[in-house]
Amino acid sequence: MSDMALLRIGILAAGVLLIAAIFLFGRTKKPAQGKRREPVDGGAKPRREPVLGADGEGGDAVADADAGVEVTQPELGLPDVEAAAGSELGRRASQDFDKIVSLYVAARAGQVLRGEDIVVAAEKTGLVFGYMSVFHRLVEGHPERGPIFSMASIMKPGSFDMAHIREMETPAIAFFLTLPAPMTALDAWEKMLPTVQRMAELLDGVVLDDSRNALGRQRIAHIRDELRAYDRQHQAPPLTKPPRW
Repeated sequence: MSDMALLRIGILAAGVLLIAAIFLFGRTKKPAQGKRREPVDGGAKPRREPVLGADGEGGDAVADADAGVEVTQPELGLPDVEAAAGSELGRRASQDFDKIVSLYVAARAGQVLRGEDIVVAAEKTGLVFGYMSVFHRLVEGHPERGPIFSMASIMKPGSFDMAHIREMETPAIAFFLTLPAPMTALDAWEKMLPTVQRMAELLDGVVLDDSRNALGRQRIAHIRDELRAYDRQHQAPPLTKPPRW
């Protein structure tokens, strides 16, 4: 199976993961989830992250990464694992939503996106590591309003394990905007699009739309029109003027 076929299958599966993630973002976090990022000690077996098969042949596309060296946070200057595990940054105020707009940054043929590079690019573009161990763009000065949009890996479970980020490889990352957002839909899109494009530049990747096609000007214009219509439908109705006597 070709690299492109594997990528399309992975991104298609990611669409399902995104829907599940949105529901999780709005729910109360279970105590068990807070234990996933506990540091490894006492010779315990480290958690293994799935990575893209390097050969690109028809074998398994996903394999377990062998963690040869334990990575510490000061070594890479990464977000603190324990803090991120319990972080509420990026948690949606409500799980109610009626529309999702998604984009992808995919690696070029024969390549993968490396975890370290993704983290560095995310920090450069103003994304914050937080709730569900993924990245979010927050409203400046008002993080309590929830994410404008979020970024996850298309590889299960979609989160970024900072303790083993050096072993992480993925064929693509997904950006998703759920509506209603903490600002108008069009304004949220205008925040997300340049971030995605800049991430693609930093990672030497390509931007794909929700149909896994290269994102072009016509598609961008169509999305803008859709979001303008969404804003018109969801804006507050005008106040009725009192009759003149």
